[in-house]
Amino acid sequence: MRKILRGLRQIITFPFRLLGKVIVFPIKAFKRAQIFLTEEPEDQPLVEAFTATLKQPSALLEHVDALRKHLFRMVIGLVIGVAICATLTTRIIDILSVPIGGINTLQAIDVTESVGVFMRVALVAGFALALPYIAFELWLFAAPGLHARARQMGLLGIPLTLIFFIGGVLFAYYLLLPTALPFLLSFMGIHTIPRVSSYVDFVTGLLFWIGIAFEFPLVTYVLSLMGIVKPKWLAKYWRHAIVIIAIIAAAVTPTVDPVNMSLVMAPMILLYFLSIGLSQMAVMGRRSKKIDSA
Repeated sequence: MRKILRGLRQIITFPFRLLGKVIVFPIKAFKRAQIFLTEEPEDQPLVEAFTATLKQPSALLEHVDALRKHLFRMVIGLVIGVAICATLTTRIIDILSVPIGGINTLQAIDVTESVGVFMRVALVAGFALALPYIAFELWLFAAPGLHARARQMGLLGIPLTLIFFIGGVLFAYYLLLPTALPFLLSFMGIHTIPRVSSYVDFVTGLLFWIGIAFEFPLVTYVLSLMGIVKPKWLAKYWRHAIVIIAIIAAAVTPTVDPVNMSLVMAPMILLYFLSIGLSQMAVMGRRSKKIDSA
């Protein structure tokens, strides 16, 4: 009889217990997040941390296992992003073909060419959609070793990954492609009718790598928060950086003329000097935090 009454009580009180857990869950989650964002790790120099890892390899295995879990979740996020973008791929291809005059100006030769184009566009668009989540997983992996301020600023900077990437994509789409395509399609007076696969590979590759290049200031800021990159070092070797940027621009630029190469170089150089400023801000933030804690 007691078991029956106990079972009835569990059934009757279940909705109220479930409601209580639903109400308490966000409060507990907020407290855990607040502790995670404000907790200061043990301040240990990089050399000492590396030496300690060599003495205790098991600690390194724990980090490797944690990285494996984050990578797995990143792959899951990428798969979801690709699945979502697969429903919009036809529309995305139409948008990508606008600079050349529309999808009707392209032709397919191979039987499976259209399928390959569809999958490539879905993959690139899915990566762009999943980029903030991928950055969030990377932040979760690195956050335990960061100071509280670096942790908080890194979390706030995650939405910027998508903004910077989209900024690079829009720059390439609206400024670079309209100037590069006429030159390429009319070079030596030869009329060109591009294949849909070659055109989409060319456009998606250009948009993707320019978008990745626009992430440089954000990456520099995060590395400066971690103490890996110094603004003085960036400022000292700015001439070398310009040479490297010129090489990258020559590899990414779809044409060999200096005009289009300059269109790629100019924003990348500006982004480099912006990275120096952001790196200096990160270092100043680290110093002020150390002074306050002292």
